[in-house]
Amino acid sequence: MSCSLWEFCRVQELRTVRDYLFHSQKTEPLEEKNQTDNQLSWDTSDWETAWDSGNNKDEEATSALTVEEETMGQSGPWLQDCIVSLSPCSDLLVVAREQKAVFLSAKWRTDDSGREEMNLAVSWTGTLSAEEGECVSSTVCIPLASQKRSSTGRPDWTCVVVGFTSGYVRFYTENGVLLLAQLLHEDPVLRLKCRTYEIPRHPGVTEQLEELSILYPAAMVTIDGFSLFQSLRACRNQVARAAAAGSDVILPPPLAYKKWGLQDMDTIVDHSSVGIMTLCVFDQMKNASILGGFNASVKGSPPAMSQYVTVGGGPYTGFYYAIEGSSQPLLSHVALAVASKLTSALFSAASGWLGWNKNRNEEEALQKQKPKVEPATPLGIRFGLPDSRRHGESICLSPCNTLAGVTDDFGRVTLLDLARGIAIRMWKGYRDAQLGWLQVPEERGEREFSPSASLPRRHALFLVIYAPRRGILEVWGMQQGPRVGAFTVGKHCRLLYAGYRLMGVNSVTSQGWQLHTQQVCLLDPITGVLRTVNIPFHLALSDKKSERAKDMHLLKRLTTILRSREVEPDILESEAKGLLLDIKHPAIKKQALESLLSNKNAPVSCLTNITCTLYDTLKQQDPEEVDTALLQLCSSQLKLLQLYTDIQQLHSAADIEACSENQDSLEGMKDELSRVGPILQRYAQLTSRPSVSFAEDSPDSPLAVQAFLSQMECTEDGELKVIHGAETEWNQLGNFLFWGCLCGKSPLCKVCDTLQQAGISPQQLLSLLLNVWLQREKEVLQKLETVRNLRTLLIALSNMKGAVEESWDPQSVSPWWQQVRSTCIQSHNAAAALLAALVAHSAAKARITSQADSKLQSEWEAVSLELEQWVVCVHQLEDVLVLQTLLLVPPPQGAAGSAAAQCSIKTLLEGGTGGIADSVSKWVFRHNLTPKRLKEILQKREDEDADDKLEQKAGEEGNEEKEQSQEEKDRTAELLVAVCQRFPHSLSPDLLFANCCWEYVVQWNKDPEEGQCLSWAVEHLKLVSSPHIQLGISTMMWSTFIVKRFSAAAFLMEKVGKAPKDRLCRRDVGMGDKAMTSFLGCCVQLLQILMEVTGVLADSAVEEVSAPELSVEEAWCGAEGPASIAELAIEQRGVHYPLVQHHCLLASLLHATMTFSLKVKPLSLFDRKGKNAFFRDLTTIQLMPSGDMDPGLVYLRQEFLLRVLTGWVQAIDDPSSSASGTGCPPLPSSGPKADWWPSLCLELGSLLQVNPDILRRHLVCELYNQGLDLRAEEVMLEVEDKEVLGSQLLVLTGQRLSYSLLHSQSQTQAAMELLARLPPTLCTWLKAMDPSELRCPLVPLYQTSRLVGRLIEILPENHAQYSLSLHLLEAVEALTTED
Repeated sequence: MSCSLWEFCRVQELRTVRDYLFHSQKTEPLEEKNQTDNQLSWDTSDWETAWDSGNNKDEEATSALTVEEETMGQSGPWLQDCIVSLSPCSDLLVVAREQKAVFLSAKWRTDDSGREEMNLAVSWTGTLSAEEGECVSSTVCIPLASQKRSSTGRPDWTCVVVGFTSGYVRFYTENGVLLLAQLLHEDPVLRLKCRTYEIPRHPGVTEQLEELSILYPAAMVTIDGFSLFQSLRACRNQVARAAAAGSDVILPPPLAYKKWGLQDMDTIVDHSSVGIMTLCVFDQMKNASILGGFNASVKGSPPAMSQYVTVGGGPYTGFYYAIEGSSQPLLSHVALAVASKLTSALFSAASGWLGWNKNRNEEEALQKQKPKVEPATPLGIRFGLPDSRRHGESICLSPCNTLAGVTDDFGRVTLLDLARGIAIRMWKGYRDAQLGWLQVPEERGEREFSPSASLPRRHALFLVIYAPRRGILEVWGMQQGPRVGAFTVGKHCRLLYAGYRLMGVNSVTSQGWQLHTQQVCLLDPITGVLRTVNIPFHLALSDKKSERAKDMHLLKRLTTILRSREVEPDILESEAKGLLLDIKHPAIKKQALESLLSNKNAPVSCLTNITCTLYDTLKQQDPEEVDTALLQLCSSQLKLLQLYTDIQQLHSAADIEACSENQDSLEGMKDELSRVGPILQRYAQLTSRPSVSFAEDSPDSPLAVQAFLSQMECTEDGELKVIHGAETEWNQLGNFLFWGCLCGKSPLCKVCDTLQQAGISPQQLLSLLLNVWLQREKEVLQKLETVRNLRTLLIALSNMKGAVEESWDPQSVSPWWQQVRSTCIQSHNAAAALLAALVAHSAAKARITSQADSKLQSEWEAVSLELEQWVVCVHQLEDVLVLQTLLLVPPPQGAAGSAAAQCSIKTLLEGGTGGIADSVSKWVFRHNLTPKRLKEILQKREDEDADDKLEQKAGEEGNEEKEQSQEEKDRTAELLVAVCQRFPHSLSPDLLFANCCWEYVVQWNKDPEEGQCLSWAVEHLKLVSSPHIQLGISTMMWSTFIVKRFSAAAFLMEKVGKAPKDRLCRRDVGMGDKAMTSFLGCCVQLLQILMEVTGVLADSAVEEVSAPELSVEEAWCGAEGPASIAELAIEQRGVHYPLVQHHCLLASLLHATMTFSLKVKPLSLFDRKGKNAFFRDLTTIQLMPSGDMDPGLVYLRQEFLLRVLTGWVQAIDDPSSSASGTGCPPLPSSGPKADWWPSLCLELGSLLQVNPDILRRHLVCELYNQGLDLRAEEVMLEVEDKEVLGSQLLVLTGQRLSYSLLHSQSQTQAAMELLARLPPTLCTWLKAMDPSELRCPLVPLYQTSRLVGRLIEILPENHAQYSLSLHLLEAVEALTTED
């Protein structure tokens, strides 16, 4: 909070800079040179440790500097002989002497500690002079703003402007490339100064134009900033082009400048261009009367003038005013510096053949000619400060252009008021002083106590004076302020003050820019460190406001003490008390007290003592001087601290006095408690499972006094009010106040009395009590004696003043008891809410009965609206408890689904009429209950046989955990039955099955790979008995979830022409190939359900089927929310049966294709009408295919169905079982081996206009081909055209015999002899057979014998091949007898 010097940069290679600039002076002795080298190198550590120890150690710094001075010898003040200028952005430093100059540019490097720091390193050295005998007299570095829209305030590049004793002003880039040179006056250049754009802080301030001013001994030139900016950019671009490609020279725009001849002053050494100003009317009339006399005429509007201030001798300070428009700006042709250097350097090799040699001498002659110098416009001095013996040495203009500091040869520093033209302050003892200015903006937080907080930010102005003779840097507040800072810095430093920022900025481009510029920098040539001064704004405040600054220091000190965790409580108390009493300003004192009270390290006794002391001190002061807000804060906080201490002591008291209310018995509640006891016990078992929690979140952790104070506030009438903040803080406060009472560890009466005396409203206390009761449900269920304590507390609170209105009529609803009901209704802790409702119901009933007894004195029972509402509330809470207990039953390990749902009366009412069924359906999904098991539970068929079968099935499917005991399963089933009994309407079987169906299909849609979910959804749908609900659910399932993926599957198969691979299925349909097969099977089942239901409803003309009426339990009639699934299902429109059948046909084809991996384009099996009808809304009537199909299309369909039958036969092939001859083994009900595939193909054949007999004959042949003779014989009975079948089977029989006799590996001699005995015709025929067509050639002979017997039966005697079949029979019989 005080002045400080901050190091922000280091200059490297200072020895190189000095050696280069002073190369001609070799008169130094060798010893001295070595000393200099050592002290200029970076390896010395003396000055490093001195600076690192801090700037405030004056003695150490002084002694260190003394040593350095001795070491330096005569070479110390070498920098004082150089001309130094630093860019305001601190990224370029120029050091020049005579004809030479060194440019140092910014570079970033990482120091040993890993911290990034900026260094200035030599980037260019060279000779700047171009004329004989000229030397550098002044330099300035001007950063030029970037013109890109993305710029944030960093300069684009920096121009180095150098003035020479010859009168030339030359402009260079950072790399020393000469851009242009100007000779505007033939006298030596004395000083170069720049002014850039500043954003006006106030609306009345005139915007100043950018300019570069050049001072000569008797003249001054001002170059317009905009013109200079454009010219420099053009020259730099031209230099870049010439260096890159040698393009033609393009002349940049000429410079616009004004040249003034300064008159009536003997010598001028420095100047400041203040800028454009306008006189006020009084000053204008004063000047007119002085110049023109009594009769002078005055113009209506004061003219705008440019003000210039010069220093020197005779007079010591001169003020010049140039009226705008009195002199036209001159235009100079820019002398490009490209021709001389770049042309000769780059193109000398090509000069011969380019023809440049002949003009070279002419160019040199032209260059040697000096340009024409325009005459100066005379400008007379308006007035000055005459002092014949005093000579000014320098002038430094303030950033706000209203003040200037002037140094002179008498060692004085004078402060000038430029608007009035007078000296207003003088310092003495500052010989060879160097000046700079600092403008500090006000911090944002300083003005929150100020009434003028909405005004623009204030700025404080400080003058920085460096006295090299004394080696001290001082900071003074303006205009008459004290010295606010002093630093011992050494005697050879240079104070670098630019007084400008970036050139090329205006009010539009500077929007949102962050200008990274330093105002004042101090360069130490011994260490190479660049430092700037940091000054806090409050140091500029005057006497009265400095008290506030002191208070801010005290507040900061208090904050530091409070942050320290190692301070003892006694020390903390004494320190904080002293600081708090020392602070004068009431607002800051209030802020300090608030920060103390919110500190977590301060104990309650410490806070009480400090607040009490402050309160007593304020009470002793004059009441008119005391801040009422502070006094009220102390009073309220003392009251809260006392309350906290009292309650803490009550909870920690060892002896607990018995209360009269504590003897309350629960006689009236025993029936209710015994009725809900079993379900409470089951609920407690389910909620007592171990869980992870953090220690700091434990409800048993003590409430800190700071948390207590933050949640309580004192109103104007002295009452306390609880602030409802975060839920955890609210719970902590409730635990602090009431948990000890509920557990029976604290005196209930005394706690209630204390809280009542404190003035907290009973409604807020009731809210806190109920909150802690509900939140600590687990502990409440373990200690049922807490119920008695809750009843005592509830009665005590309801007896407080302001709880239950004295005028309350039992026939109306009491707000007090309604608050209890509202809390219970919203609570998710069902058991605690039910107990609280039972207690409150009992208390309310007792109160109403006592009131009725006192009024009526009769034996009639009092009936009231209040008690009726309690009855409904308790009934609802019992329902919720049973439901919540069911939902808390943990699912078997590894089952899918999320965490158990939390339900309350409010959530169930807001969930609509279907909310309860929806919750249970989610539970069914989470527990992986099969549809069959759910149906058994609902029908209460839980005999042991069914359970054994179910366990066996569950073991096969892996859906239920084997380790779960049968008893636990039965208890869960009983719980589900109990829930259904409490909700007979909301959980009727149809509604539960419908919701389960919908839940499973929703879960399937989230993860289509889980085909079991969709399969069980269809199974649940089959169990719905109401056709209306079944139809609606089917329609919604199809349109919402199924049809999109179904159409994608159909189009994918049509595209690839076969059953697609897994990758394509995942890409187009969103599931793997196996999941897609299961999905298509479910689609077939779903569409079949739709067809069946539509058929049932269509036949309602014979038997009327009415839509079911959906009703709700009486206690839950107030449900408001979204419509239930069943309601939505009943509202669905009927479907168009032929369209459903059409889709079912396609689904069967797709399912068969995927099951048997067939090649087919499924949509190509339909004509144009059939294709157009697909994937339309099932409720619409579409144009369906009719009449006979194209024979080509029918043939394709027939081929597909034949391939399906072949695939099925190959899938069911089981040679071991078929060879046993004991009969056909049973087939599964699903998958490629399912027994319904042949009947499905026949059914599809009739729909696709394919002859079913062809399919049957093909199936018989395929079964015999596969060696499944028994199954073939069963199917053969249904074949109509037996003659064709006989011809086909004859060939098959021949192939079998051919294999046995001719192609078998184990040919016996008997078989060869038999072959020789066969008729030649048969022998030739057998040899023509190809047994390789048989998939199972090795069939037992008795099966072939049966097959030949069947052939003779079905072939007529007049058949052409009948005789052949007889020969076959003889051959088979012979083979059989041989075996």
